[in-house]
Amino acid sequence: MITTVLALGLAAPANAQESYPFQNPDLSLSKRVDDLLGRLTLDEKISLLHQYQPAIPRLGIKAFKTGTEALHGVAWTSDASGNQLLAKGTVFPQAIGLASTWDPELIKQVGRATGVEARGYHATNDERMLWGLNMWAPVTNLLRDPRWGRNEEGYSEDPTLTGAIATAYGKGLQGGNPKYLLTAPTLKHYLAYNNDDGPAGSGLDRDTTDSQVPERVLNEYDREAFRPTLAADAATGVMTSYNLVNGRPATVSADLNTVVRSWTKKPLFHVTDAYAPGGLSESQKYYANDAEAFAAVVKSGNDSFTIGNGDNSRTVNAIKNALAQGLLTEADIDAAVRDALSIRVRLGEFDPDGGPYAKITSSVIGNTAHKKLARQTAADAQVLLKNSGILPLDAAKTKKVAVVGPLAKVLYRDWYSAELPYKVTPVDGIKERLGSSGSVTDSEGADRIALKDVGSGKYVTAGTGDGGALLKATAATAGATEQFDVFDWGQGIVTLRAVANGKFVGRYNWGSNFANDQSEPNGWFVQQIFKLEKQDDGNYLLRYAGYEKAYGWADPSTVYAKVADDGTLQLATKADATKFSKEVVSSGVDEAVKAVTGADTAVVVVGSNPWINGREDHDRTTMVLAEGQEELVKAVRKANPNTIVVVENSYPTTLNWEQANVPAILWTTHAGPETGHALADVLFGDVNPSGRLTQTWYKSDADLPSMFDYDIIKSNRTYLYYQGTPLYPFGYGLSYSTFRYGTPRLSAGQVGAGGTVTVSVDVTNTSKVAGDEVVQLYTHQRTSRDKQPVKQLRTFAKVHLGAGQTKSVQLRLKAADLAHWDVTRGNWVVESSSYDVLIGSSSADIRQRTTLRVNGEKIPARDLLKTTQAITFDDYSGAKLVDESKAAGTAVGGATGDWIKFADADLGSGLKGFNARTAKADAGDGSVQIRLDGANGPVVGTVSVPSTGDKYTYRDVTAAVTGATGRHDVYLVFSGDLRLSTFSFTK
Repeated sequence: MITTVLALGLAAPANAQESYPFQNPDLSLSKRVDDLLGRLTLDEKISLLHQYQPAIPRLGIKAFKTGTEALHGVAWTSDASGNQLLAKGTVFPQAIGLASTWDPELIKQVGRATGVEARGYHATNDERMLWGLNMWAPVTNLLRDPRWGRNEEGYSEDPTLTGAIATAYGKGLQGGNPKYLLTAPTLKHYLAYNNDDGPAGSGLDRDTTDSQVPERVLNEYDREAFRPTLAADAATGVMTSYNLVNGRPATVSADLNTVVRSWTKKPLFHVTDAYAPGGLSESQKYYANDAEAFAAVVKSGNDSFTIGNGDNSRTVNAIKNALAQGLLTEADIDAAVRDALSIRVRLGEFDPDGGPYAKITSSVIGNTAHKKLARQTAADAQVLLKNSGILPLDAAKTKKVAVVGPLAKVLYRDWYSAELPYKVTPVDGIKERLGSSGSVTDSEGADRIALKDVGSGKYVTAGTGDGGALLKATAATAGATEQFDVFDWGQGIVTLRAVANGKFVGRYNWGSNFANDQSEPNGWFVQQIFKLEKQDDGNYLLRYAGYEKAYGWADPSTVYAKVADDGTLQLATKADATKFSKEVVSSGVDEAVKAVTGADTAVVVVGSNPWINGREDHDRTTMVLAEGQEELVKAVRKANPNTIVVVENSYPTTLNWEQANVPAILWTTHAGPETGHALADVLFGDVNPSGRLTQTWYKSDADLPSMFDYDIIKSNRTYLYYQGTPLYPFGYGLSYSTFRYGTPRLSAGQVGAGGTVTVSVDVTNTSKVAGDEVVQLYTHQRTSRDKQPVKQLRTFAKVHLGAGQTKSVQLRLKAADLAHWDVTRGNWVVESSSYDVLIGSSSADIRQRTTLRVNGEKIPARDLLKTTQAITFDDYSGAKLVDESKAAGTAVGGATGDWIKFADADLGSGLKGFNARTAKADAGDGSVQIRLDGANGPVVGTVSVPSTGDKYTYRDVTAAVTGATGRHDVYLVFSGDLRLSTFSFTK
């Protein structure tokens, strides 16, 4: 080791206080990592595989923790015991809102502000193991299905837009220094993760569902959510997802060391999701024990174990056992540790001065500039869905505004949000904007009720004071302490807020009682939700709907409230439940109507509670607006024709009645403490709305296939393949300005497969109001061997135009970006074709079009004489993609009647034989029939598939083929439960 140090021109250190080569910022990254890796003992290396990397005092190495949540601002972290610690800095709009700006430069600023505040939290040694600099953001999973609970965390259903926004946010988080990282962003969650529940009645959950992703979807869609950001060096690794992908847990995806690392020359540091390593041998039962599972994690290219919170014993013991059993080598450990050290060097961890970002202090947290940025972003993220001329409001003429609805006077954070340091609600923002020249009336539109035990005649009473009390049915009359405001969140789910102290009712301290002690619904297991179930006699049962009741460890039968002998409300079975009469003290609809009657304008703020209406671990089952909220909108619209509906949620919503009957509709996500300011800015025209939808908004739940169908091509999912007419299309959003598009000009009418064309189009603001237009360029491939999207976003530009101003917008289109995955040869192909170049204001509002000729290649007929992977099929029915082995590879699994199709195969003058590599776990023979031009077409051969005793044990089988000549679609039809890896024909 002394020789190494002297060779680098440095004196050998006598102790940890002197410098080592790994501490020398003038050396290359690889030399610094090599030096430090060579100084570590095996035990020290193993310790660095855990989320909580301990200090190594003898080398002057401090402790390091992966995983600070930073989805839309620094959100939270966990201590070594797993306790969540909320940040209190700048909160930006939810991720779906960030993307709705369609403004990468703005989002880069948001990322930078978030990274700077992360450094602020990290600034003192006391905070190092709490507020680490490895950020678990952004989420780049594509929003394939709007019912996904985590829709709020993603950006778009489109990979191009997702890549642009994620790259911008990631670059902001990284800080822009070519050598050092402000923070180290980690992309979540690799791969094909779009459901947090399993199919009803299946017993499956998000960690046991298997995302079936055929080759084209895998390459053109799901991987494309991650590739652009990593290829732009705007992220430092990925977090693997909980689910299985094509039969293999994503935690041990073979992509990590191969496909993902091929996208960049920079070292990457991959991490597991929380507790996922343990799931490999527990819920997933993929490996027999931790030694096998944890070894597979390391060998797959996952570098850090997120399990056990601050206790690394399970990780350390499993890795040591794996080494002892020969499942791992020290070289495997070195590869993972090298990735961990590379990130720490780039963060300035080992520099004597801590690197260029070490001087950032906590003074940056929530500073004035960041608040201003949050307000701007919250305004720019809003999407104007409808405007019949009512907007913008004229403050000089608008003297009386009524703001009503369940979200009018409150702001909610979400699971990945910091604590809101202050709150400007919609009512607050509008009051401030009107000032003394106008007045604002408000109503939450919530029914105020009292519940009376039918048997005893006693009313349910809540506690006064901040801490509330256990609910008891003891009062003879319904005074203020016996009254509750009921908020409707849809499908019968309500929250009950006690008038006694303004706190929500929930299960108390995981016991059998209920108390009014929570300021808002909260927690991983939300325990402040109920249903009021009307009975045939007109009375009600109070049903507890807390999230934990969906889990096997919770008793699903004790979900009703009964009045115990001491008067307290307790969990009970339905048979023991108490019947209550529901007395409406005041009607929320009536109160709202009273507030809006006579107002110049009525603003109805409806939407979701982000703790209740879908979030991590809880998908939605419908896109409809809560029934009570829609009733409120209808009543307000009837009472006041100048009604504006503000929808504040994180998901596409079916607003058919509202679109047909309400003068104006504005959508905003939950946008943080500046929501009210931003809303007022847009309503009164201080900000011209420029947000655009990043997802298709459908008219009905019936427009969507199964949530668990990941094959967007076959199921015609997302705007790329959807055949219907949506409520609001992808890219849609109105402005207070109007824009005219000129005739587009191409720098060349045709290009080769490696060429680039510049598309120029003049855009004119034809109004008297300055505004921003999002110019969107789509393409459609006219001819192809394969099914192509209806249209696909290729690039876009957000352009500011003054009143009457014209700008020439330049959009670069690379022919290589028109490539799709050729299943016949397993690579990207740019086909020779004419491509429609479509330019407009949304995917449905195409203003101009032209044609580009691309001279690429023609996909030849399939050559099935070559060894062909079964997974390269063109179509399928019933068949599943399965893990060929636990380590790598994908095969096709089929049962009787299932089939896979290989289109346009050139069989020549005749085939004589068929060879296949198959596996069959159960006893007895199966078979694969070879048919032409249809699953019921003529049979030209049948191969018998014997049992191999194990699904991972493959055997080569052969069969004769007759009557197979010329060009045909070849179908392989399964009989029996078997697996097919590869096949080929012989002449």
